[in-house]
Amino acid sequence: MEILFVSHKYPPATGGMEKQSFQLIDGMRRLTKVHAIVYEEKESKFKFFKSLNKRINKVLKDHPDIKVIHFNDGLIAAFCLFFTSLNHVKRTVTLHGLDVVFPSFIYQKLIFPLFNKFDLIIAVSTATANACELRGISREKIVTINNGVDISPMIKMTRNEVDRLLRKKYQVASKDKRLLVAIGRPVKRKGFSWFIENVMPHLHNDFTLLLIGPISKPVNSHRFFNALPSFMRRKTELLFGLPSDEYSIEKQIKSQIGNRVIRLGRLPSADIKIILGVADAFIMPNIEVKGDMEGFGLVCIEASMCGTNVFASASGGITDAVIHNKNGILLPPASAVAWIKALNNLIDEPQTIDLNPNEIISFTRDHFSWQKMCAEYLTSFSALK
Repeated sequence: MEILFVSHKYPPATGGMEKQSFQLIDGMRRLTKVHAIVYEEKESKFKFFKSLNKRINKVLKDHPDIKVIHFNDGLIAAFCLFFTSLNHVKRTVTLHGLDVVFPSFIYQKLIFPLFNKFDLIIAVSTATANACELRGISREKIVTINNGVDISPMIKMTRNEVDRLLRKKYQVASKDKRLLVAIGRPVKRKGFSWFIENVMPHLHNDFTLLLIGPISKPVNSHRFFNALPSFMRRKTELLFGLPSDEYSIEKQIKSQIGNRVIRLGRLPSADIKIILGVADAFIMPNIEVKGDMEGFGLVCIEASMCGTNVFASASGGITDAVIHNKNGILLPPASAVAWIKALNNLIDEPQTIDLNPNEIISFTRDHFSWQKMCAEYLTSFSALK
């Protein structure tokens, strides 16, 4: 079987969708014959989309044995819905979350229902699949395939070695501190500012939160954004992944807890894994945001593969990534009392945290891997008639 993959979420850009796209295409090359049209930042995104129909048709003409064309997110799938020259091949799409719930009347009522034209809809989580069905996608066309994770052994370092790394490379004094780690972009649904305001002040004083991810200018500092009508600002934030929580994060850090929250910015993957390997907990404190959702929660299983205690909100697709008391602890979204109690118990009642690092890693390795994900994609593609 020959398959053409089309994606505008791809390295060198970073993020969960970019990582999934790369691993899917790379992994499928080991299983079948693959062609790919991906955005690699060698041109403007406008030019990429403008020439997409022509490029797809050329690949299909040059490789007439292609049976499936797969669009790896809802935006690029929506853009290609009306390419009439693709009707002779099976068309499939992966949906990740926001590309299902994006709060636009035109998108929800006029565009998204047309996704029934695709031969197969792959949802990255049960929550994403349910959101598709709720919006009129035929259940028979939907299959859920979870994202995977790199299951190769990680480099282990002692806590003292990590303390030295943090001090020398990042000027962070972490010795004798309880380390909490959070990773992601500063967007509202991630719940970072909520956690800093409502949970962090009530944790034991030796807890320090290391916040890893891009540090951006607050979205309201952009003149273009401020010029938009108010009803368009939220949609613009979501569509372009703008840092909607940046201002609140910085405000809470300055007014609430001083140096107990440290923003490290973007870090090399190797350093992230090393830090996670000694962290007392990884947190993903998502909150419910209308018109947005966490499609899966890839960083949770990445932390699990480091043997880290994962505490995550039972929100959206996170409940597919974190299985309670197996590779993490699920907590109610925006419940400060539950979060405070669970994290303070790491010190007060550690025996209540029934998670062993080796068991966490073993469970995650058995249930999530890029190889498993790719095999399930191939099975689903092969079943198309």
